[in-house]
Amino acid sequence: MSPISRRDFLAVGAAAGAGLVIGFYLPHGSASTFAPNAFLRITPDGKITIVVARSEMGQGVHTSLPMILAEELEADWKHITIEQAGANPTLYGDQQTGSSASLRISWDPLRKAGAAAREMLISAAALEWRVPRSGCAAENSFVVHAASNRRLSYGRLAAKAAALPIPVAPPLKDAKDFKLVGKPVPRLDGPSKVDGTAIFGIDLRLPGMKYAVLARCPVIGGTVTRFDDQESKKISGVGFVGKTGDSAVAVVADSVWGAMEGRRVLNVTWDEGTNKDLNSAAMYDLLKKSASNKAATLYSRGDVSKVAGKRIQAAYQTPLMAQAPMEPGNCTAHFRGSNCEIWGPLQWPPDVRDAVAKAVGLDLDQVKINVTLLGGGFGRRLDHDYAVEAALVSKAANVPIKVIWTREDDMRFSSYRPASYHVMSGVLDGRGWPLAFSHRIVEPSINGQKGFPGPSPDIDADLPDESSLIYSLPNALVEYVMTVTPVTPGFMRSVYGMETAFASESFIDELATVAGKDPLELRLHLLAKDEEIKFFDTTWKTARMRGVLQMAAEKAGWEKPLPTGRYHGIACFGCFGTYMAEVVEISMENDQPRVHRVVGAIDCGQVVNPNILDQQIQGAVIFALTNALRAQITIEKGRVVQGNFDDYPPIRMNEAPVVEAYFVPSAEAPTGAGEPPVPPLAPALCNAIYAATKKRIRALPILS
Repeated sequence: MSPISRRDFLAVGAAAGAGLVIGFYLPHGSASTFAPNAFLRITPDGKITIVVARSEMGQGVHTSLPMILAEELEADWKHITIEQAGANPTLYGDQQTGSSASLRISWDPLRKAGAAAREMLISAAALEWRVPRSGCAAENSFVVHAASNRRLSYGRLAAKAAALPIPVAPPLKDAKDFKLVGKPVPRLDGPSKVDGTAIFGIDLRLPGMKYAVLARCPVIGGTVTRFDDQESKKISGVGFVGKTGDSAVAVVADSVWGAMEGRRVLNVTWDEGTNKDLNSAAMYDLLKKSASNKAATLYSRGDVSKVAGKRIQAAYQTPLMAQAPMEPGNCTAHFRGSNCEIWGPLQWPPDVRDAVAKAVGLDLDQVKINVTLLGGGFGRRLDHDYAVEAALVSKAANVPIKVIWTREDDMRFSSYRPASYHVMSGVLDGRGWPLAFSHRIVEPSINGQKGFPGPSPDIDADLPDESSLIYSLPNALVEYVMTVTPVTPGFMRSVYGMETAFASESFIDELATVAGKDPLELRLHLLAKDEEIKFFDTTWKTARMRGVLQMAAEKAGWEKPLPTGRYHGIACFGCFGTYMAEVVEISMENDQPRVHRVVGAIDCGQVVNPNILDQQIQGAVIFALTNALRAQITIEKGRVVQGNFDDYPPIRMNEAPVVEAYFVPSAEAPTGAGEPPVPPLAPALCNAIYAATKKRIRALPILS
């Protein structure tokens, strides 16, 4: 890499923290290749390659992120190809694909990357023609000189542009001039997924590769005492059996079936440890007892303890949940002694690199990470256990190894969205309007148990993004009681947002019921005043929440009579910088809810690709509906009971509702989109069930 001055480094420091090191020239194969930054290469033949530093797991970043750069570059979209980045936090930042951060973190760096390249190409053309730069403009992968009607392609200009200085603060386009951003551009990864040429982690093949499955202790936290592989090695193709750390035994074979059969007959003696009698009831009891422990304050306004009026109290509960992506855990590794290479469906490549290097005793620069497509992630692939397993088995067996988890492995040996308990309290004045609202969240700290620090030792790092209260209340208190349970906690789509919204937005409806007010009316009353609410590093605006609430209600026909036997519920929530409201319309069939229609309105700033955003909302609604209706991991005798989609069932096609997605027009920078549609669904559904039955649901899943 060419050096840059301290002054230039400081000028781009903020962008670098988000993944852009625009002041660096990157190494490339030819001096004629134009590679002004980490995200872009233009070759003399006119090929434009945009490097995507986030993982594609169905959410559309292989299209939406290149659109941002191509917009500022004034590139011909037909010439765009993409390349998936490996692990390189020096160039791309943390590269974590989660927290609905891909667009909101990449927006500014990618715009600047495209704009810098555009300006350099324009300068190169002006030098070539020996004309004033002001008379040249970029247009559809060409630079044109209107006065002489000349034009040069980006490919022709690549070598000359590569020799020019990189602008630190290139001018950015006005939103009104966007040609790609905001348009329903077809997904770049669509054709390969349709014709089967797309490579997911489970598809990858290497010469000489063997397959491994692992026997793990069925009891949470258990370890291997000893094992006998005599019967396993009688299975055709089984060539290696050995421990992987203290908690598992790997069986390696020429085929997945051979490895599975070898595991089936493997004789392992387990030390079941201290969790052999653990059950779900004990965990819920622990959460309830912990509710009286000292709490950390997340948000406080006024003094809820001194408010007089009609007091209403309730408690809500959510269960352990599994991410359950369709592609089960897998990873391929080749340990070669002095280096190790990894191929897999990874949500956090640098974290995988670091963990693998430590596990196999290599330096970071001796581990190469290759990211494949992900068959769903939902937070599960932020963990790196399956990659570390593959590296360790490859080192022990001395061959390239693909570790594959069966569906039952994926369900029973995962990390899980923690169970939670919520203590709610509200006070109404004489007219039925809320004077006070308090919410105590009792739940394990996912980040804390993984060793990631929060804003303080007693606050989980994700809570500032996922526990906001965006109502103009005179007295309000949101608290958190950090707990510890033996079950490994894991990140799951919307993280703490789903359970926080379930409790708070269901309880808002309870207050409306006691007050004799329409649920929409009460919410709009609490949002009537234009106010900015500071919650940790985010400043929420009541006007924007009011906007999505009104849009969802209007599009759903909230004020209009419903057909006989139909009922609806409403909820809104803000997380990851985004405002979301949903209306759920149901009927009751055999005492169970049938969801017919979900209307969602989102304010996530500038919409980059409306087709992809619509898909995100539809997918999030289906995901959240499955979780609300049926999702529950239970523990008996230290073991996870559920093992497959027969006892952890998703909703079926014939159960899926019509989903309508509406977007608030905005020129604000994009915020999160993949996770914010999840939290409002459960409370809106439960509020609709109350409208139909007058029975309040305070524990999920609904169909337990």
